[in-house]
Amino acid sequence: MTYSFPVVPRYAEIDQQGVVFNGHYLTWFDEAFTGFLEHVGLAYPDLIASGVDVMVVHSELDYRGSVRWRDDARVEVSCERQGTTSFTLAFAVYRSADEVAVTGRNVYVVVVQDPETKAWSKAPGIPEKLAAALSAS
Repeated sequence: MTYSFPVVPRYAEIDQQGVVFNGHYLTWFDEAFTGFLEHVGLAYPDLIASGVDVMVVHSELDYRGSVRWRDDARVEVSCERQGTTSFTLAFAVYRSADEVAVTGRNVYVVVVQDPETKAWSKAPGIPEKLAAALSAS
């Protein structure tokens, strides 16, 4: 199952070449990740409240075309890989119904918070609820 997150590029996201500035795609990926979690039944605030979070440890972007101001764009998200303590989400940015402009992926490591010190550390594994949500995609 692929989740689709609608995006309308804002004027502030456009660079001097008239296209979306590259750094904004990672922001869109982050927003799409939050929507993806909700879509598969695990709201991000609930994840945090349980003492679990994720950290991006690797990102990649590949450009195939430009997204411009006011394009009817969307970001599609799917879980590409689920490991023991990390997972990879694949992203595709469409600038029209069927034209992929940008693809990318983020590798996330799951972290847990110590209830006493509030320090975050790598989780021993992906918690069952998160693993089930990722598997549902």
